[in-house]
Amino acid sequence: MVKKTLSDLGGLVYSTEVGRTCPVCRQAIAECMCHTPKRPAGDGIVRVYRETKGRAGKGVTLVKGVPLDDEALMALGKKLKAACGSGGTVKDGVIEVQGDHVEKVMSALVAQGFNVKRAGG
Repeated sequence: MVKKTLSDLGGLVYSTEVGRTCPVCRQAIAECMCHTPKRPAGDGIVRVYRETKGRAGKGVTLVKGVPLDDEALMALGKKLKAACGSGGTVKDGVIEVQGDHVEKVMSALVAQGFNVKRAGG
């Protein structure tokens, strides 16, 4: 059996100077560039569907697969929420619009030039 050393386990994990550190690049987690999450490249089709799971029966319209960076995605989310007259958010590359606004969102996205499909039931 091989004895493991501290360096085999990842080294420094916490520093009182910067807080939690990345075991790979030894930078603070907030400044770490080696573990930045990247969205997978989509197939070019924006999918719009309605979901109620985990929301106590309240329906939301979800938009996935939009090939934009985070800033442009936030701006598009704001436009879609204004077009529907409701609230919502942008999380992890997914635009959430409160309420059942699938048709309005699809028509707004088609007007913007996206290839849109309705997904789900």
